Amino acid sequence: MKWILAFTVFFGLLKAQQTPYLKTIDSINQLSWEKNSIQLDSLSNVKIARIFLKPVDTLAINLDLLTGRFAQEVPLTPYNLLRTKDPKRWFYFGQNTLIFNQSSFSNWNSGGNNNIGIIGKVNYQINYKKNRHFLDYNVKMGYGLVSAAGQSTRKTDDYIDLSSNYGYDLGKNYYLSTGFQFLSQFTPGYNYSATPNPTNNDKISDFLAPAYVNVGLGVSYNPKENFQIVFRPINGKFTIVGDSLLQKAGNFGLERDGQSLRSELGAMLNVQYRLNIYKDITYTNSLNLFTNYLFHSERVDIGYSGALSLKFNKFITTTVNVDLLYDHDQVQKLQIKQTLGLGVSYSFGFVDDDNIYKKRGAKPFIGL
Repeated sequence: MKWILAFTVFFGLLKAQQTPYLKTIDSINQLSWEKNSIQLDSLSNVKIARIFLKPVDTLAINLDLLTGRFAQEVPLTPYNLLRTKDPKRWFYFGQNTLIFNQSSFSNWNSGGNNNIGIIGKVNYQINYKKNRHFLDYNVKMGYGLVSAAGQSTRKTDDYIDLSSNYGYDLGKNYYLSTGFQFLSQFTPGYNYSATPNPTNNDKISDFLAPAYVNVGLGVSYNPKENFQIVFRPINGKFTIVGDSLLQKAGNFGLERDGQSLRSELGAMLNVQYRLNIYKDITYTNSLNLFTNYLFHSERVDIGYSGALSLKFNKFITTTVNVDLLYDHDQVQKLQIKQTLGLGVSYSFGFVDDDNIYKKRGAKPFIGL
């Protein structure tokens, strides 16, 4: 028993002496762990370091989405616009044209007067598309003058054509459409054959004398980009004559002297077709028919416009225009106007990236 007790006391003393050394070793290991713990576990002691950046102008603008690319021709029908995948909702198209003609003579046996003429035309479209809904705003204006030796300056072209249309896609190339159109001219018109040097009292037309306003509701059919039919079984046609000198019975369909407004209710049919004859040679046909439900419905107003365009390059164009009009209420004869000229034309507008405008056309709806 004595030996056992002695051995226990000796072992206890030995262990007591070793304890400080073990504690020292453990504390060294703990300090080493704490020193390297950030590298081993980044979540144990998070520290945020400041990063210094130098500001630089980095504004990025997608010009295609803002302005689009350039079109070569003002669109004709809504076919392509309805199928565009571009995120744009607003589309615009425009064309500015100047047509010149000039002749000069010196000791020419056949005779002739020196003359120079110019015609300016603008054709703008602003279109809005969202899902199945469409809005179309159109501005068409033209004015021309010719000056010849020994004669006063005379007007050769003069028109104002403003229209706005709303459409809804019914599917299978059919669209519900309703529209408004305003037609008039800028300055007085004269019959130069009857009055070579006319005065104000000799005028046969003027601004708002006449002016035509059309408002209609119907459907359109547009199976191709170059062909469209618009039929409006409900169409109001209003003839305005704002000049008292021209408010005479028989003028522009007026029924009595002093009448300033004539109203008609009927049906309208418009057919438009653009024929691509050859590269950069196109012929556009437009036929418009109107019949009055309330008065002599058999007397159909007929309007036809044909335009032949030959492009030599991006800017130089030759145009031939023929306009035919028959309105029994105005003149019981066929009215004809023809113009020919070489001019400068500049077009601009949106073109889709997926070759949708490959053949250049896309106007939502045709005017009345």
